[in-house]
Amino acid sequence: MTVSETRYSWGADEHLVVQFAEAMSLEANFRAMAVSKVLDADRLAGITDICPGNASLLIRFDPDVTPPAELEAAVRQAEQHVGNQPSLSLETRIFEVPVWYDDPYTNEVGARFRDRHQRPEGNDLEFGAIENGMASIEEFIEAHSGSPWITSMVGFVSGLPFLFQMVPRERQIELPKYLRPRTDTPPLTVGHGGCFAAIYSVRGAGGYQMFGVTPTPIFDPEQRLADFADFMVFFRPGDIVKFRSVDEAEYRSIEAEVEAGTYRFRQRPVTFTLNEFLADPDAYNGSLMEALYDR
Repeated sequence: MTVSETRYSWGADEHLVVQFAEAMSLEANFRAMAVSKVLDADRLAGITDICPGNASLLIRFDPDVTPPAELEAAVRQAEQHVGNQPSLSLETRIFEVPVWYDDPYTNEVGARFRDRHQRPEGNDLEFGAIENGMASIEEFIEAHSGSPWITSMVGFVSGLPFLFQMVPRERQIELPKYLRPRTDTPPLTVGHGGCFAAIYSVRGAGGYQMFGVTPTPIFDPEQRLADFADFMVFFRPGDIVKFRSVDEAEYRSIEAEVEAGTYRFRQRPVTFTLNEFLADPDAYNGSLMEALYDR
């Protein structure tokens, strides 16, 4: 979507919504994050919150400090600045999230709610493999964990990330949500709905397909772990995530480290350049993996 096609709308007296595209794409998401960073750097008086979304931006402001017309003009100027850039880059980080796929916790919950599912027999992983034309759960897990995902937004419940798979569109995993939402989801479930993966930060209701659980917290109100020293929410928009399949023994070992307060995420700072990724996604993802696992 070009700058001229961006849709601006108002939410009551205190919110401006900027929609960059109708559909989610890395290009639209990058534009949302880039405009957000420009506005944050400009520190316009009256802006109280800037929330980048999958393909949009929500800005909360005080109209008594900054009139709506002045705010809109500033945002349009920021968008124009971003649109004039020859290539968008993001200073971010890549980190690893271990996942116990096909675990007993999500399988037990899934079995209790099969009457709300498209495929009452089997489990969500089997459904994911069938719907995506794969021959086995193992092939599905390899597709899910084999390439990185970018955090397109954070929210809905505390610390929950929405993750967009960094592969060509025809290779992206896509799945519908449950026919009717569950009233229970295990904490730290790795789920999927539409084109988005997500990690449930707390136990609660949900409708995403459930593939496994991670032992690593993503929301730590007490900030016990060193990785939460700056903020109780770990994920940030633009973070790049690599899932790694672990067995029960490793899951329990990491769980014990978390309990002891000694666990640290494997992570590295990276510069993500959109045009370079779009030119050759597989090669670019390979370079990201080298950065993450370079010792």
